[in-house]
Amino acid sequence: MTALLEAEGLVKHFPAARSLFGRPTAFVRAVEGVSFSVNAGETLALVGESGCGKSTVSRLVLRLIEPDQGRIRFEGRDLLALGATELRAFRRKAQLIFQDPYASLNPRMTVGQILNEPLALHDLLPPSARRERVEQILRMVGLEPRVARRYPHEFSGGQRQRIAIARALAVEPKLIICDEPVSALDVSIRSQILNLLHELQQRLGLAYIFVSHDLAVVKHIADRVAVMNLGQIVETAATDTLFTSPRHPYTRALLSAIPVPKPRAKRSRIVLQGELPSALNPPSGCRFHTRCAYVTDHCQAEAPALIADGAGHATACHRVADLPPADAVVPHDGGFSPALEKLVAAFSLSTEGPARGGVDIVGASPPPGA
Repeated sequence: MTALLEAEGLVKHFPAARSLFGRPTAFVRAVEGVSFSVNAGETLALVGESGCGKSTVSRLVLRLIEPDQGRIRFEGRDLLALGATELRAFRRKAQLIFQDPYASLNPRMTVGQILNEPLALHDLLPPSARRERVEQILRMVGLEPRVARRYPHEFSGGQRQRIAIARALAVEPKLIICDEPVSALDVSIRSQILNLLHELQQRLGLAYIFVSHDLAVVKHIADRVAVMNLGQIVETAATDTLFTSPRHPYTRALLSAIPVPKPRAKRSRIVLQGELPSALNPPSGCRFHTRCAYVTDHCQAEAPALIADGAGHATACHRVADLPPADAVVPHDGGFSPALEKLVAAFSLSTEGPARGGVDIVGASPPPGA
């Protein structure tokens, strides 16, 4: 099956300092040789610490910024060879949901105007049919059509994110890049937005690139996960495989930081030691070796390649075969503490029922103010 999106060897360096004559003298090496693919109807999560290059990769894919090296293909077409007219046509098929729903919405425009703008820009419908289309999109994301006359500041954070999702859906895309779409929201509202994204994917066959640093969220929504460290992908696998059998030491450290909803549970917490490298002057060899407990001279001298095992699990680590088993990284004993179970049961009685998506915290329908 041909992938919907393919990225190969993406490189992006940003000038950090310039000489007296304007020549760049230092670069932030934000992305270094990133390759991945996304199939239709699939969710690929890009995870890692802040500053690892996740958001830069998402903007490279949409050609909001131009890569220094590499290739990007969408439906088999080379995106870097597209002219302005063809690029606009591509943007209809690939949309972006920003992290901050308030900053990404024009405060001088009503919701109806915000949703009508992409319809007019791409000339998808005649003006007489756009109002009906706006109402249809609002219902699709759980909002009443009457809110089309209101401005973004009149909504809560969760409602604004629904509007941002509606704007992305207006042009009927095939791929949506979700750049930290729930990190600015409360926990209960996060589950509603995740349920909404899951439901829309099932109904419309959307593909997602889900950028996040929250692995607990990623576990519920992603089909595959690519772990990034300092501009490079160090491990990629199916979500269940990555969470049960992480191989790279960096991935294990990230997973060990996930909170467990059982205060007295024993767990194996991995605390990284050593110096956090800078993207201005990344270390030679493996970029994780300054914080890795299993580092060798080989790791310091030569950068490891991302090698797959034949089952879709790829790891960039020289010592992957020598590492001990990843036991107790994501502990799970089948339940919560008795006190927490009672609280969850009481909360469930006050809601309308379990969610239809992958997050079983609250229902998919938004309460007032969500």
